[in-house]
Amino acid sequence: MALKKKGRHYYGDSRADIRPELERYSKANKYPIERMDELRCPECGHERSHLILDEDAGAAVQCCVKCEHEVPLADSEEFLEEAELEQAECPCGNGAFEMAVGFAFYKDSTDVRWVYIGCRCPECGLTACYGDWKTP
Repeated sequence: MALKKKGRHYYGDSRADIRPELERYSKANKYPIERMDELRCPECGHERSHLILDEDAGAAVQCCVKCEHEVPLADSEEFLEEAELEQAECPCGNGAFEMAVGFAFYKDSTDVRWVYIGCRCPECGLTACYGDWKTP
């Protein structure tokens, strides 16, 4: 269980590798994650989902590969109406991910300042932040 850099991407062996990648990415973004939640389908418990997002609008939805249950991530529900959602895809062509959402908070607060969506492709192992945005 360790991230390995190949070219410009990082690759992991398991969903546990999403955390160090989000930590690395968020530190470089100057808003380090303080909490991370691994995502599974709340309906059936399946671990793989499609990611549908619009970073500019600050909106993302996880859609279970098994039962197709959709869940807006973080505060996305507020922005879905204006969002132009597109399904994320790994460079290898796979669109089903193991996912986690990370949060950075305002100083001395539990108010979310920045949201990070981390994904790991179970087909090739690519592990990356697929979306991030500042909350209003």
